[in-house]
Amino acid sequence: MLSTAQGIRRELLGESPQMEHARRLIVRAAGVDAPVLITGETGTGKSLAARLIHAHGTRRGAPLVPVNCSGIPEGLFETEFFGHRRGAFTGAVESRRGLFEAADGGTLFLDEVAELPERQQAKLLTVLEDREVRRVGDEQLRSLDVRVLSATSRDLAKAVPAGRFRADLFHRIAVLCIALPPLRERAEDIPVLAHALLERLVARYGVRTTTLPIRVVELLMRQTWPGNVRELAHVLEAAAICNPRKRISASGVEEVIRSQPGRAPAGDTRS
Repeated sequence: MLSTAQGIRRELLGESPQMEHARRLIVRAAGVDAPVLITGETGTGKSLAARLIHAHGTRRGAPLVPVNCSGIPEGLFETEFFGHRRGAFTGAVESRRGLFEAADGGTLFLDEVAELPERQQAKLLTVLEDREVRRVGDEQLRSLDVRVLSATSRDLAKAVPAGRFRADLFHRIAVLCIALPPLRERAEDIPVLAHALLERLVARYGVRTTTLPIRVVELLMRQTWPGNVRELAHVLEAAAICNPRKRISASGVEEVIRSQPGRAPAGDTRS
């Protein structure tokens, strides 16, 4: 049986010192039940890190409930997170549990937590501190046993003093902080990432390129990847799909990168 560290290494790839450090923190987070804040630019793997912490933690047999905080309309925040009682408002034809109750015994993953307005931050803080929730329109308080993992692409160290994020909520969700590095700071990890992504493309689309040509790898390593690993995956997938022979070539990768708004392959010499 794989150890926790081995299992996480197989999922979160990279041999750079930055990724080694991030994996060590993820292993540590999986071994405790404390709140964790995962930070990093878009596409760096924050959701994957949260899934790994849950999958290798003591709550792995219970639900992992993810929620994108930026996608919750302010008027629906309470009913989405706390649930509601039948008849609490027009259209509430039956009682409904919220996200906190759905995650009871397991983990609630608050993705893009920094996007919550201040009023919603205050309500979230109250539930986290009291460990109980009241459904909208109900008088009964329900006790909770939920671990909270949070993620953000924003710099909360700047958002807190600027008044954009509550300091008390920050300290509540960030007992342990894990920062995932951008791909441009660990270019040495690109070959192993690219080949792992290629294996998926071979299985999914029947791509005939089973080993990436050196020119392709060199081209990938010259890019700055503002979209990080997610963008790398998109470029390789698009290059494979667009090639009629189901092969990945340097010219095909260049064409995909060039087609993205404001982008051209790094080191490209064409006018």
